[in-house]
Amino acid sequence: MTWNQDYTPPAAQSNSKPLPRLAGETTADNPWPVSLLSEKFHMAVERWPSVWVAGQITQINTRRQGSAYITLRDDYQDIALEVNGFGQFAAAATPFVQGDRVIIHGKPNLWMKRTSLSLRGDAIIAAGAGGSLKAMIDELRKKLKGEGLFDADRKQPLPEFPHCIGLICAPQARAEGDVITNVRLRWPVVDFKVTHVHVQGEQCPSDVIKAIAQMDADPDVDVIIVARGGGAFEDLIGFSDEGVVRAAAAAHTPLISAIGHEDDWTLLDLVADLRASTPTDAAKKVVPDVREQMQLINVNIERMRMRIDATVNNETRLIEGYANRPSLTQPLTMLEPHQRLIDDARTRMRIGLTRILDDASLTIEKAHASLTALSPQSTLNRGYAVVQGADGHVIDDANVVNTGDQLTMTLKHGVIVSEVTTVTKE
Repeated sequence: MTWNQDYTPPAAQSNSKPLPRLAGETTADNPWPVSLLSEKFHMAVERWPSVWVAGQITQINTRRQGSAYITLRDDYQDIALEVNGFGQFAAAATPFVQGDRVIIHGKPNLWMKRTSLSLRGDAIIAAGAGGSLKAMIDELRKKLKGEGLFDADRKQPLPEFPHCIGLICAPQARAEGDVITNVRLRWPVVDFKVTHVHVQGEQCPSDVIKAIAQMDADPDVDVIIVARGGGAFEDLIGFSDEGVVRAAAAAHTPLISAIGHEDDWTLLDLVADLRASTPTDAAKKVVPDVREQMQLINVNIERMRMRIDATVNNETRLIEGYANRPSLTQPLTMLEPHQRLIDDARTRMRIGLTRILDDASLTIEKAHASLTALSPQSTLNRGYAVVQGADGHVIDDANVVNTGDQLTMTLKHGVIVSEVTTVTKE
């Protein structure tokens, strides 16, 4: 758009007054329209020369092919400049990432629609890392990593069902609403203790350190969330402060870092027990989903019922099997084999005893016959007699008998006592 004296804005037409040519000639009754002032700015910027400028990339977007949009920050002051470029510049900017220090050549440009000043880049080269924020943070990261502050074995597990969450965030911040709303949608019974702090600027580190210590000392707090919405790299620098990192490492309460968006990073992310890509992501990770838990409980209850039913059915079938056995339907059948065994044993015992008695009787009869055959009685039965002297000795020799001796003679039947009258000796 080129301004000329023939252009008459609608306001000027309605007032029927010519617009002032110079800014000093404007009045409350005859002001310039915004479009004219923006055009004046644009014409002035167009006369500025091209320039080489050095700084650190805090944001870069080269996703759209053929275009690049960069936020370039001063290395030492909190001042940033928007840079955009197309074609060869966009292709040359593609390898660079957030935190890189670069030198860009371009021409100042003013976008009239929003009267915003930027640099239209036409060349970009890498600069040395010395003195950049990224370099300083990298040095601090290496130092703290060497001390073991980022080791995985130092990280604490989060409580599975927290009762109280300590939230550290900016006052009236969107991050606070995101965390609390999403947590209570997932787990309504949880409580919050919120501490508001500065989340950027000089007061940020000291506020965050104090808040972490306060939350860690509170016995009601089960887990701590440090949350902040997205922002430029320099806006998040407070969460890479060494004191903040050490305070998080010293905390006994599990701590979640939810700083910025997924592409943002701070040293607090490395020392935290869990890093969430966004505050909303922290809400999803800090508590379970009540619907998922109820579904899990219902599934397990159903499994328990199925197992109990299966166990009862198995036991019922087992009992029915026992009940249908002949041993229970006809109990006496259990005794029949044993009864037969006893009867067989009694029969065998009776036969055995009878055989033993018969053998013993036969032996006795044989012995009796032998004794009878050898007995003196059998001799007497044949008509012989046993002669005994007065002293009871059997006399088998007449030479030991004298006339007048009294002899006793035992016969088959009876005993005779006689006196010797005659002795015939051989």
